[in-house]
Amino acid sequence: MANPPAGYPRISPYLNYEDTGVMVEWLTGAFGLVERHSLQGPDGKVVHAEMAFEDGLVMLGSPGGTFRNPKNLGQVTSSLYIYVPDVDAHCIRARDAGAELIEEPNDTPYGDRRYGARDPEGHHWYFATRRACE
Repeated sequence: MANPPAGYPRISPYLNYEDTGVMVEWLTGAFGLVERHSLQGPDGKVVHAEMAFEDGLVMLGSPGGTFRNPKNLGQVTSSLYIYVPDVDAHCIRARDAGAELIEEPNDTPYGDRRYGARDPEGHHWYFATRRACE
């Protein structure tokens, strides 16, 4: 089995968006992801982007054609679960940037404090800080 390129995690989620360029900017402001690399199509629109967060990587793409995002489908198609140092501060940042919360910060029975948000195209993102299990 081949290893991933240096600096890349072994597993990286890939989310499709109708407008990848807009989502790169939104994910930077709301969730603190950092654009690492992007490719533009012939029309100048972003068709692929790599967004880093700490030691993780999320890839974004615009499949075009008959693609329909979760918002248009009216159903959740995937969720991401990301650990952050301070989930309450992260939630404030996301809310201030216009993220739609689907779950307020709360303590879970499995030891995480987490919240959930929906991005503008309908993907669900959960952010958590590990707490001691009681």
